Parts: sequence; structure tokens; C-alpha cells
Amino acid sequence: MKTLLVLAHPLPDSLNATLAEAAEQELRAQGHDVRRCDLNQQAFAPALTARERQAYYAAFDAAGVAKEVADLQWAEAVVLVFPTWWFGLPAILKGWIDRVWAPGVAYDHAPDQGPLRPRLHGLKHMLVITTLGSPWWIDWLILHRPVARVLKRGVLGVCAPKAGFSALSFYNCEKLSPAQVEKMKARVRARVRALPGT
Repeated sequence: MKTLLVLAHPLPDSLNATLAEAAEQELRAQGHDVRRCDLNQQAFAPALTARERQAYYAAFDAAGVAKEVADLQWAEAVVLVFPTWWFGLPAILKGWIDRVWAPGVAYDHAPDQGPLRPRLHGLKHMLVITTLGSPWWIDWLILHRPVARVLKRGVLGVCAPKAGFSALSFYNCEKLSPAQVEKMKARVRARVRALPGT
């Protein structure tokens, strides 16, 4: 599949970068066509501009994110790799969604302001790979997986409702041994191999 891999972490030697590299290597090994987007390395500006917001209900001005829009519209699969901070998305990734998954790109507004109409009909799957410092039970039992719910229902469910969704969350990531990191990379590779079309 045509796969867009998006990394959102400010440190080039982070655990997230290591997991993104493992995902990319496996995607290419399985024959996928991969475009990689490192939001921090590319100095992506996450704040929705006044001009963009003013055009949100008219003709959205995507000139400032033309490459990112083209990548999203090209993709049949999106792989997001990022840390979960404060049980939410990093600001740069949230801004990428705000500015790129925009009206006229990922969805259309209904004339009567009714339900949004999806536009990403070619998108078949989203895979989320995220790291957390907290234990699993806080994410699952106390907060009910807020990041996965927002991405699956609030983003993908609106813009590509027929697309599949899977998430791989790694917990207690503050202190890891090299052996633990290798096991995480193996799980990433296995999840990539399980993608549709692989």
C-alpha cells in the first residue's frame, strides 16, 4: 500500500524515532510504498492560522500545507508514531491534524451544518504506535484510552469511516533496557506485517 508514516517527537534519538525506523524498515520489506514525515525535523508549524480558520467554512486555504495535504490524499495507510503526553497528542501532531485533515481535504461540511461528509475514500487503514510513561491500567481502566478513541472515532471515523484502525501502545516507557526496546521493535514489525495488503 501507499503508506504515510508520520513521526511526532522532538528528539531524533528518541524511543519513538527508533520505533518509527522499525516500522519503516518493515513496511519497505513488505513492499509498501512509503513516504515519511518527521514533523519536528521538518519544523511543521502546528498552529492553525487566522487565514486558515477564516476559510474553514468557505474554501479552505491549504497553501501553507500543500505537501502534507498531497501526502495524506495519496495515502492508503497512515502510520502515526508519537508519545502520549498528558493522555493526549503532542501539540505538533494535533496541529498536523488541525491543518491537514481539513475541510475540502479530509471531509466536507454539509450545507445545513449537519454531519460532516468524508473525503478520504482511498484511506484503508490507520496504525497508531504510541508510548506512555504510565502503566496500562491508567490508560485503559481510568481514562478509557482517550487517544485511541479520538483518533478512531473523532478523526478516522469522520474522514474515512470504512478504514480499519489498530493501535499499539507501549507503557512504562520511562526506563527501558535494550532487550525491552528490541521486544518493542519486534512487536512493531509484527503489527506492520498484519496490515491489510501485506
